[in-house]
Amino acid sequence: MEAEGLDWLLVPLHQLVSWGAAAAMVFGGVVPYVPQYRDIRRTQNADGFSTYVCLVLLVANILRILFWFGRRFESPLLWQSAIMILTMLLMLKLCTEVRVANELNARRRSFAASRWCSCGRAVTPSRRPTSC
Repeated sequence: MEAEGLDWLLVPLHQLVSWGAAAAMVFGGVVPYVPQYRDIRRTQNADGFSTYVCLVLLVANILRILFWFGRRFESPLLWQSAIMILTMLLMLKLCTEVRVANELNARRRSFAASRWCSCGRAVTPSRRPTSC
């Protein structure tokens, strides 16, 4: 008799816990990448991040979505795959931008360094100093 009287409390509580678990399942895989994204963006250095991890996760989540068409599974797992694909694409975009910018800066520095002779005079292509 008491269980029937508490249905008004247990049913919404069960639904709330179910939604919370589904949200944790959907966004739980993305949470570790938030600090990495912020750190790479702040330092403009992506040397410690492997793009191969992104490749593996992209392939795995794409295969999971394709598997869903053949044999349906829970929708939170499908949403998790879609969100992970978006996250990995954002991480790849950021890493590519940072690495290209760093590479261009390194080339500019080496180009600027090659224009100066050891004595401090500028070397121009048309007139190279014979002695430094």
